[in-house]
Amino acid sequence: MGNTVTCCVSPDASPKLSRARAGGGGGAAPGTERRADAYQVAAAAAEAESGDSDPGGGPHLQHISDREFPDDLALESNPSDHPRASTIFLSKSQTDVREKRKSNHINHVSPGQLTKKYSSCSTIFIDDSTVSQPNLRSTIKCVTLAIYYHIKNRDSVRSLDIFDEKSHPLTREEVPDDYSKHDPDHKHIYRFVRTLFSAAQLTAECAIVTLVYLERLLTYAEIDICPSNWKRIVLGAILLASKVWDDQAVWNVDYCQILKDITVEDMNEMERHFLELLQFNINVPASVYAKYYFDLRSLADDNNLNFLLEPLSKERAQKLEAISRLCEDKYKDLSKAAMRRSFSADNLVGIRRSNAILS
Repeated sequence: MGNTVTCCVSPDASPKLSRARAGGGGGAAPGTERRADAYQVAAAAAEAESGDSDPGGGPHLQHISDREFPDDLALESNPSDHPRASTIFLSKSQTDVREKRKSNHINHVSPGQLTKKYSSCSTIFIDDSTVSQPNLRSTIKCVTLAIYYHIKNRDSVRSLDIFDEKSHPLTREEVPDDYSKHDPDHKHIYRFVRTLFSAAQLTAECAIVTLVYLERLLTYAEIDICPSNWKRIVLGAILLASKVWDDQAVWNVDYCQILKDITVEDMNEMERHFLELLQFNINVPASVYAKYYFDLRSLADDNNLNFLLEPLSKERAQKLEAISRLCEDKYKDLSKAAMRRSFSADNLVGIRRSNAILS
């Protein structure tokens, strides 16, 4: 995950997307102002409120993991912060799942031909999606389905002007007067998100982090995602997730090239409000990320969005083993770096691996 979140944008070429510009000259346009880094804004705000500073004169900013959350943000209401709290989207989807199953039972509806494959002693079926390397297409389908249930089973219509599409349209087309009365279907949401991810070359992990930020925004700001604001809320979450996850993130000006009619100033303002509403809490623990991944898998299973299963081959097994060892070595190096210098590793016993026999 990237270690920098920036709010500054410039018409310059992005480090991730190459753009051909007529007339050359990669410098910033005259009068373009770069906004401060989000962490600097947070540090300035913390220093102004507390007045604390370190002996060296620099501002003292408490780490996000050490902050105490307010009483109104209890454990059960913060699935984006705590791994044991149930995700909101899975809870909202259960109502529809139960009603569908009840209707099928009452009307004696046959489930039809069973398409799901099950493993046996001789054959193991496995898909190409793992928690460390999710399948992009399947993950976006699951994330957009979660957003669909958020909109369909919303508690109210609480919103903020910065996310309202009537006040801040994404296109030059006139927004109809009844735009807030029609819920978008799953395919509409999928096409919108898929277009952004394809054009910006974002990863499946970024889609999961997008959903984490979306639910965190709804919880912290106490608003609802509804037909009038879902596009701008999703766009803001994708924008922030791409900057946090990718070291070479897509810049705000790049999204203006994807969505032709939106301005950089509008993107800047939306990003600033999004960060402020999140209280600059952009931390996503590994346990929370894993919880969202597996809850998305459960959501897919409940809605018959089965991942493509294929028999486990020898080459596939070797590839999975290589990925597993790579991740294991990576986290081993991170744990060693986190050890105190006073600790000694002389008495540590190495991990012994057994060779798997694949026939």
